[in-house]
Amino acid sequence: MHKQDTATQAYPISGHKPSLLPGDKQWELVWQDEFDGALLDTAKWDCRLHMMGKRVPNWVDDAYYLDGKGHLVFTLENRDGIYCTTQLQTGYNFMDLPGREYDSDAAEGQLADNNQGYFTWPIGEIKEPKFMHQYGFYECRCRMQQQEGWWSAFWLQSPVIGSTLDPRLSGVEVDIMEQFSRTNMVNHNNHWSGYGCQHQSSGSVNSQLADTPDGFHVFGLEWTPDCYRYYVDGRLMHQITEPISQRPQFIMLSTEAKGYRKAGWTGWDDLKAAADFGDTFTVDYVRVFREV
Repeated sequence: MHKQDTATQAYPISGHKPSLLPGDKQWELVWQDEFDGALLDTAKWDCRLHMMGKRVPNWVDDAYYLDGKGHLVFTLENRDGIYCTTQLQTGYNFMDLPGREYDSDAAEGQLADNNQGYFTWPIGEIKEPKFMHQYGFYECRCRMQQQEGWWSAFWLQSPVIGSTLDPRLSGVEVDIMEQFSRTNMVNHNNHWSGYGCQHQSSGSVNSQLADTPDGFHVFGLEWTPDCYRYYVDGRLMHQITEPISQRPQFIMLSTEAKGYRKAGWTGWDDLKAAADFGDTFTVDYVRVFREV
């Protein structure tokens, strides 16, 4: 389903832009970050630095700032030839945090000096999430980056995705918004059954963005037990009816430099130009509502 008109209602937030919610239901705000003040609220957010147990060298915990005007600003930074960005999350995926490597030839339980053990044991620490939620409406207002070379996303992740053969139980990656290129187009996509050989995806669906006076756009997801509905600037653009996660999931706001996952990448000039330009991805707010 694409570009469907639907009635929306404005939900007022004191001192901030109102939310744009589906108009056929009553809603209650249960979680929000308006990014007021000078420092990120670390009671709500943490930085993602690892993927599949490995440290990602170009994911850092400080390529962002709060501008003092109610905005979270992500940056792309060249640090000694490595192009760095930040990924923020309100929870954790069990596959990401690294374990400790042990030497199978050493005494039992002894940590390998060279960090090249026969296997990794114990596996990574399971951490308490800062915020997870199930069903409702998830919304982000943001202004896209202007230069090629990096991408941004607002999405939901399951802490145990791929741990069962049933994505309703183990969860679904829900990409509410991803922008990979500067064509004024955003993508919506879902992934499930983990990220290995059994991985499945709904396939990317594109939404064309209309120009706005300040460059900001509002992206929303209505998550019910039987449907995901994707909204852009208050309009229903797409929906998916299966598979639908039936477990609480956490929020991610992420930026990433292109090329680090693909051998033979040739777009380094784009990255340099974006970093030199001082390009940014700017977030006004993130809010979560439940249906009353």
